[in-house]
Amino acid sequence: MELELRHLRTIRTIAEAGSLTRAATLLGLAQPALSAQLRRIERALGGALFERGRHGVRATALGELVLERTRIVLPAVSELQQEAVRFARARQEPERLRLRLGGTHGPLLGALVDRLAEAVPGATVTTRASWSERELAGLLAEGRLDFALAGTCGSAAPPDATHLVWREIAVDPVFVMLPAGHPLAAAAEVELSALAGEDWAVVPGDGCFADCFTAACARAGFAARRMYETDTASCVHLVQVGRAVGLCRATFPTTPGITTLPLAGTPLVWRHVLGWHPAAQAPDTAATVLAEARSAHAGAAARSDSYAHWLAGNDQPAGA
Repeated sequence: MELELRHLRTIRTIAEAGSLTRAATLLGLAQPALSAQLRRIERALGGALFERGRHGVRATALGELVLERTRIVLPAVSELQQEAVRFARARQEPERLRLRLGGTHGPLLGALVDRLAEAVPGATVTTRASWSERELAGLLAEGRLDFALAGTCGSAAPPDATHLVWREIAVDPVFVMLPAGHPLAAAAEVELSALAGEDWAVVPGDGCFADCFTAACARAGFAARRMYETDTASCVHLVQVGRAVGLCRATFPTTPGITTLPLAGTPLVWRHVLGWHPAAQAPDTAATVLAEARSAHAGAAARSDSYAHWLAGNDQPAGA
């Protein structure tokens, strides 16, 4: 039997799981089938890779040697596959340009698609949405996305900033969403401390926003009573029916039954960023997409009355 990459992945899974039973579950195999496969692999490599005991398996000296090489070979092959995909994408002819865009929740992804349809009429644009900035970064690294719209809380670094290029689109204050009948809905701005008794609704993310919000509440003298982390439509519903107040980006579109207001002192900010892999994109393509993303944000800011009022009162251009 010749050793294959799948055999190395099997060895790695057994070592990480610590037992054949758990490894079989992870690999979707019956334990007898996995045991038989392991015996074939061990014969091909010339000796036992694992010692079996009452508490699971432990790598032998030969097993440690193979695992050490596996930790080098598998990532190298994965990187080769990713580089090949990026190389193939980068050599596409301009007249057949295809742009695969990813984005987190928010109005910018749709606006960017609309603007690119006008700026690059020959391009084929597809989209993929995710609440996870890290997932989007992984898809960029794997060559499965060309560009990703994401965001970070404050000055936090975007994911995988070592290998990917991230460029700032804009920085916005975080606003609060209140039901139209809320006692504070007519205010020009809201002190965070005035909302101490409220429940909260927010869309999920894997950055530091939740920690920053908790810290802002602590500075305001309270701890958030309850946090509903859910999709945008559910957040809107919870606010509309008065079950919670919400946190949103300042560009959040006008929505019936909801008032969006700035938080006094701007305790939280959100930085919009556009990411891509430098080996996969021509500089002029990246420059075009970035320029259109910034225009899309400016358009979203102009359509928000509450954001326009805030900008006028703070004497700032949108996204400054």
